[in-house]
Amino acid sequence: MTRVPFLNYLNLSENSFTYIQSSLKAGVLTIMMNKPKKLNGWTTEMMEAFATAFENAAKDEPTKAVIFTGAGDYYSAGVNLGGTLKLMAPKKLHKLIVEHNQKLFDRFLAFPKPILIAINGPAIGASVTSATLCDAIIAADTSTYSTPFAALGITPEGCSSIQFATLLGEKNAQRMLGNEGWKPNAEEALEAGLVQWVVPKDQLQAEAQKIAQEWVTHGRSRKILGGIALSELQAVNERESIMLANRFLGADFLRGQFTFLWRKKKHIQSIVFLILWLLRPLWKHFL
Repeated sequence: MTRVPFLNYLNLSENSFTYIQSSLKAGVLTIMMNKPKKLNGWTTEMMEAFATAFENAAKDEPTKAVIFTGAGDYYSAGVNLGGTLKLMAPKKLHKLIVEHNQKLFDRFLAFPKPILIAINGPAIGASVTSATLCDAIIAADTSTYSTPFAALGITPEGCSSIQFATLLGEKNAQRMLGNEGWKPNAEEALEAGLVQWVVPKDQLQAEAQKIAQEWVTHGRSRKILGGIALSELQAVNERESIMLANRFLGADFLRGQFTFLWRKKKHIQSIVFLILWLLRPLWKHFL
């Protein structure tokens, strides 16, 4: 296959370029998350980098369609909570969680050009739900899909509370979002309707480029998977963001994150959750 060279087409800042690489070919802009050793996890820096890339791509006249993908074996391990939540006044933190979560998914929803998600490996959490807010998903045969919200004690995000049922049917949606925690592989995701194509991993970028170029040739306009109106999805995103912030500041979640991060020897990050948990009886009534 012909490899597309990954360059800094979007003229991103030096910091953003360490997280994102981009290249343009035949009207198709490929934006690649480029932190494979960190499993392309969505830290604050990673999310800021691809937000800037999307903003620039929306204004870039030669760009007619976008492929969003990851480098290495993982598509993305999802949002790195320990690297995104900071210790601050709980009311301010609640507001911050609502705003950041809503903006994260609104970036995908409101993007004006067709987006093809090319999932090159395991995808977790927000990286899965955001993919369903794009035009289509092509997946490597090594990919898997996990949305462990119930296991984490949090509520669905990324419009998955309605988008999953639309795409997968109620039964499979509950299998993924509920206590069963179903993690479909590529073929299972294809059969269920989560992804639209599955190809060998070494053919993923070439096949994604082919599909996106066909979109450009035929003048495809933006079409979100599932056909739900943009305004409805934006309203769902707003509601889910509030519910998520409420749950993030709940005692069970704070205690669970402290324990998890401490076991991972991420002691500084874990202390943030420990302090919020221990002081919760003092501040919970002021949210």
